Parts: sequence; C-alpha cells; structure tokens
Amino acid sequence: MPQPLRLAFLGCGYITKVHSRHLAGLQGQVVRSYASRDAGKADAYCRQFQGVAAYPSYSAAVQDPKVDAVVVAVPPRYHLDLTRQALAAGKHVLVEKPAFPTLQGYRAAQESRDAAQRVVLVGENDHYKPLAVTLRRLLAEGAIGEMVFAHFTTMARKFKAADDWRNDVEMAGGDAFFEEGIHWLHLANSLGPSITTVHGYRPQASTNGNTSGDRRPKSMMIAFEYNNAAVGSLYYSREIPSLLRGLRLSSLYGREGIITFESNGAFVLARGKGLPRLMFPGFGDIRGYKAMYQDFFRAIRDGRAPEMSLERAIDDHILMDRVYASVDPPADRS
Repeated sequence: MPQPLRLAFLGCGYITKVHSRHLAGLQGQVVRSYASRDAGKADAYCRQFQGVAAYPSYSAAVQDPKVDAVVVAVPPRYHLDLTRQALAAGKHVLVEKPAFPTLQGYRAAQESRDAAQRVVLVGENDHYKPLAVTLRRLLAEGAIGEMVFAHFTTMARKFKAADDWRNDVEMAGGDAFFEEGIHWLHLANSLGPSITTVHGYRPQASTNGNTSGDRRPKSMMIAFEYNNAAVGSLYYSREIPSLLRGLRLSSLYGREGIITFESNGAFVLARGKGLPRLMFPGFGDIRGYKAMYQDFFRAIRDGRAPEMSLERAIDDHILMDRVYASVDPPADRS
C-alpha cells in the first residue's frame, strides 16, 4: 500500500474547511497539517480536522521536509508567491482557483513548476464533479447529435460581509464573476467543444446597495461561440433570489435532442436518441473535491500532469481576460 501524501494547508479560512471535510472521505491516502499566520488558528484547525501538525507561519510548513505537498488556500493576491516558495522547496502544489490574477502570474508559475519538476494542480473542483463528467460523456457519445446552443444559469442571492476580503479587488483579483464565475466559465469551456470568442455584458450595478456591505459587481452575462459553430450563453448572479439558494436549470441543445440539467448537478435529463434518460450523477462527491484530490495524488505518483493543469487554467484565464476587456475596454489584466 502506498504511503499517504503528507499535505499542508497554507491558510485556515472557509475554503480550507471545505477541503478538509471532503478529504475526510479519503482516509489512508492523505495526512493533513495546517499553517496560518495565527498560530492559535492553525492549532484549532489541526484539532478539528485531525491533523498531524500545526505551523505558526506558511514558511514553516513549506520548509518542513516532512511535508510532500501544499494547498495554497489564501486570497489570490498571495497565490503566486506561496506557489513559487513551495515549488522552490520541492513541494507539489494545489492552488485554489482563481489561481493567479494575471496571465503573467500563470507564466511565472509554469517556469517555477518546470524548474522544480513538481506537480501543480489548479483547484477547479467543478472540472471533476459528476455533473461535468456526465455532460462530457453524453456529448462525446453524440446523445443529442450536433450541438447548436448551450445555456448555463447560476443565480442566487449570496452576499459577502463588508469585511470579507473578496470586497478588496487587490486581494481577490477581481469582482464576483472573476472570483467565483470562473467555475462556470470553465464548465462551459470543458465539455468537448472549446470556446473561441466570448463577450461579457454587465448589468448596471444596484443603486440601493445591500445591508451586508457586499460592494462588488455581482452579475454578468456571457455570450460565446464554440469551435464547432455552436453558440452559448452564461447567466451569473449573486444578487438574484433563487429557489433553495441556487436551484436553477441549464440546457444543451442539439439537432437530435436536449440535455437539461440542474445547474449544480442534482440531476441530468437527456432526451435524444432512444428513450429519455434521467440521471443522478452522484451526490457523494457532488462538488468534485474527492475526484480532484485523487487526480492530484495519481499525478504525483505517476509523474504526469493533472487534468486541471496550469495550461488548462490558462485557457480559462484568457477567456476571462477577454470577458473583462469587452466589459471594461481600458482594463489590462495581462
């Protein structure tokens, strides 16, 4: 039986809790430790999630020879520096999405990865979730024939608190769509056909504000074309009420059928060749975290690139750059 991966989390915030809860289902494959600039917080996370060590600084974890890999789980502003430090110390890296605010940051990370000959996986868990895997399989099988339209909808009223770091563009790298909408842009761009042209449309910001103090632009509509001549749209908002705080339907339309799916992955209905098929892709790992870590582990073991590599993330970032160039032409996000 292979030795478990010794994994250190750099950062003890909300997303580290999410990762840690999902890793609980991978017993025997990983041992965890926690690093924070607040030693008390690192200790608390270590106790809560049955870690083996707590570190009072990120550098202490990075320099510990007993650590094989790190998860960079801090605001995007600090991702590149910690990624390069970890690679220089010979660690493999899983860096949360959006990995880096600029294309230049991705290029610098590529150089450091190649020099260190280590694995870097971008934490785009939606790439691995059962919904995405099912949609890719259905399209590859020709379940709806030649795709004509793709329509993605993700809407919910989920405001951030006034003191949340995501309200700081320098910390987050951008607004709500940049920080979270990247999941959905990746989903649209990862189903088989690839997006070739894209344009963003941002609704006028609310003049009424909200009681939470969330100051970010929180809505965006994207129109795009695929390399197979299909066209699509993505409606994203974090200020519009929705059933069960996010329940929505999306669809892929083909010349021989339609795939309708709950946007978060609860179910998929394929109507095309043969009888209609109602599928429930998988609730055990509905967000894809376990599959993401398993790919990370295998990539390290086999000495190969992970599915969600820097190169794949760069494709998404270039699309994101084009979205913002169309919305804010003077902006330079390269």
